[in-house]
Amino acid sequence: MSQTYYSRSLDDEISEHRDPAHDVDPLFVNRWSPRAMAGDSLAEDDLLPLFEAARWAPSAFNNQHWRFVYATREDDEWESFLGLLNEANRSWARNAGALIAVFSKVTLEHNGESAGTRSFDTGAAWQNLALEGARRDLAVHPMAGFDWDRIHEALGVPEDEFDAEAMIAVGERADPETLPEDLKEHEKPSGRKPLDEIVFSGQFE
Repeated sequence: MSQTYYSRSLDDEISEHRDPAHDVDPLFVNRWSPRAMAGDSLAEDDLLPLFEAARWAPSAFNNQHWRFVYATREDDEWESFLGLLNEANRSWARNAGALIAVFSKVTLEHNGESAGTRSFDTGAAWQNLALEGARRDLAVHPMAGFDWDRIHEALGVPEDEFDAEAMIAVGERADPETLPEDLKEHEKPSGRKPLDEIVFSGQFE
């Protein structure tokens, strides 16, 4: 008999927009990417468990390609992280409790060869982080809108050893009315393509 690890049902705000076609744990469906954040501090006790969840993601040769560099609102580096974001993301992410930059190691540690699955595996680590954030009712929002050319130098990450993958804003949830006017209407869970558009038996169609 299967064991239920996550007993909550679909959140009310989720059930209005998402209807899973098969029986999956509600945690997967309840996860989405809010932008409205309260501008409160985020304690390490709230933030570090997200990295702990990411730590246990699978990876080729157990290389654990992912690296996370972060700043909280109280850190001297906060403005540097915020300054890496484009204007659209900065308009709401300034209210996050923490900003995280995600990198992946480009080589395998055991032989120095190219780590071909580094982005794939780092994506698994990000998903773990996001799901743990959802479990804790935090807003966790990934971003591609940042300065890709400056991020390595700004955060002291060797460009020849690590690829930039994404940035993430994490914070306490807030009322969507706190968002800039053009973002309020988008502050809701998005749907997903049906399985027959993304899954193919035997041959790609």
